[in-house]
Amino acid sequence: MGRRPPIALFLDEAEIARRLGQDASAWRGKVVILERDGFPRVDPIMEGRYWPAVVAYWNRRYGLGSISPSAMDGMENLDAL
Repeated sequence: MGRRPPIALFLDEAEIARRLGQDASAWRGKVVILERDGFPRVDPIMEGRYWPAVVAYWNRRYGLGSISPSAMDGMENLDAL
């Protein structure tokens, strides 16, 4: 079996635009607006955006990033154990 290529965690703007289905030139204008809303910034050391943070941003934006408590189903009865 061949070795799997490493998973890149820090992506450049062209790759992020590609993964999000955006035209690279249009993406440059959109990302400025998104950063004001909390979109992850380019890491100066790694020279790219942290991909898991990008995914987390979109999950939060569309309500998939929060965990809400389930409804109570009645009083606890510890004697039942």
